[in-house]
Amino acid sequence: MKIALAQINAHIGHFEGNVARMLAAVEEAKLQGADIVVFPELSTCGYPPRDFLEFDDFVHLADAAVQRLAEAARGIAILVGSPTRNPVPEGKDLYNSAYFLAEGAVRFVQHKTLLPTYDVFDEYRYFEPATQFRVLEFKGKRIAVTICEDIWNIGNENPLYTVCPLDEMAPLQPDLIINLSASPFNYAHSHGRISVVKANVERYGIPMFYVNQVGAQTELIFDGGSMVARPGGKIFDELPYFEECVRTYDLNEVLTQPGPGEQPKEKYRLIHDALLLGLRDYFGKLGLRQAILGLSGGIDSAVTAVLAARALGPENVRGLLLPSQFSSGHSVDDARQLTENLGMRYDVVPIGPAYDSFLQTLEPFFEGRPFDLAEENLQARIRAVLLMGFSNKFGPILLNTSNKSEAAVGYGTLYGDMCGGLSVLGDVYKTEVYQLAEYINKDGEVIPRNSIVKPPSAELRPNQKDSDSLPEYDILDQILYQYIDRHQSPQDLIEMGFEEALVRRVLRLVNINEFKRHQTPPILRVSGKAFGVGRRMPIVGKYLA
Repeated sequence: MKIALAQINAHIGHFEGNVARMLAAVEEAKLQGADIVVFPELSTCGYPPRDFLEFDDFVHLADAAVQRLAEAARGIAILVGSPTRNPVPEGKDLYNSAYFLAEGAVRFVQHKTLLPTYDVFDEYRYFEPATQFRVLEFKGKRIAVTICEDIWNIGNENPLYTVCPLDEMAPLQPDLIINLSASPFNYAHSHGRISVVKANVERYGIPMFYVNQVGAQTELIFDGGSMVARPGGKIFDELPYFEECVRTYDLNEVLTQPGPGEQPKEKYRLIHDALLLGLRDYFGKLGLRQAILGLSGGIDSAVTAVLAARALGPENVRGLLLPSQFSSGHSVDDARQLTENLGMRYDVVPIGPAYDSFLQTLEPFFEGRPFDLAEENLQARIRAVLLMGFSNKFGPILLNTSNKSEAAVGYGTLYGDMCGGLSVLGDVYKTEVYQLAEYINKDGEVIPRNSIVKPPSAELRPNQKDSDSLPEYDILDQILYQYIDRHQSPQDLIEMGFEEALVRRVLRLVNINEFKRHQTPPILRVSGKAFGVGRRMPIVGKYLA
């Protein structure tokens, strides 16, 4: 038997486009001699469809997509993910299902059993879990069909669940496992997926063919990396990361021949490539082409500009240099040098006249009060108004350049530098931004060296440095990572050796600035715990306040 894995970039709700992609993949699989082609979870409608699933018409269109694919399943079988209506009144209205299509018709359907409802997942909101377990018989082989999370409860060791689907199927003596997945990217998750696939293959002693979605859906990025594993817990092959691919495997060769094995995985290459895909798909799937951003000469805007230029083309990215009387000459020079290195357009729009006008207007009310945060934030908001003016007049989407460290502690101006249609670095800590810059410069200087080595500053008052009001980022980021990503308590952090007063100050900043994060643009997710849909905190909570 020859099995083709087709990791495709589905577009949520774009049924015509998704079917066209799959039909093209079917033809490619035929050319490769495949007997069956396997598509990812919920491929007909795209994952995650969220509350689109509450529209009956949406489900009807998914059903129609399945029928179109069934008509194409002649001379080759198709295994594809799609929602299915639950005929039983009690329970949820839908199942998350895998359809087996052959000779023009639906021949087999397996529903998903384990419905993740944590972090970015909310499947039990929509789907009923499967309670029946069968195997698919095709060309003399018995196939255990599973969907994504179904393989993540090996031997009932995951306390989130009470059933292990493959333990239920094992007595039916399957010859192989096929898993249809939509597993989102984070820079450490590929290792976890590989471990889970290996553990399943070791436990059941049969090969697994695992196909994963690729492409970005707003903040969620799917990296592909589909794989084949064989008994002995060995990865026979991995498909590419961050690109569509159709690749066919001969089952006998998988069982008897050496394969290419795993691909190397380096953190900052993965983050870089994920952010490019996130940018490209956010713009492409919304029908957008051009981006604009403010360039300060600092590291965050520089990295954002490079990523945007690489994802969209430098001709589609415009930078605004918005100096004030507090901006250093080297900041303007560094920003200008960056645009020349990238070949992107830039304009210089000094904010001094607008800032002086605001101060003059406010002088009767601010009289006698010292310069403080109010005057600093005015500058950030003037810049945002100018950027949005260019956006509205010429059409480019404003990219937000704030990093995860700043977003965590509220070191940013609401309706100022926190504006934008998409946050590119909002899930990348400041220390990681520096590492990403070094990765970008690995083959030659793209980001001016001065932008990397100079002390970070918002330049909103004379000689300002971030360290005036924040701990050094190498310390701050360690505390933030332990609290946000690993859910460590203040006492846990103190026992790790961090100063108690510093811990309580930083965690208080994180919690009291939750209201700001509720008003920021969607953030491209590259870690295991990003701000946004996967981290749901109350704004008025008292914990650690």
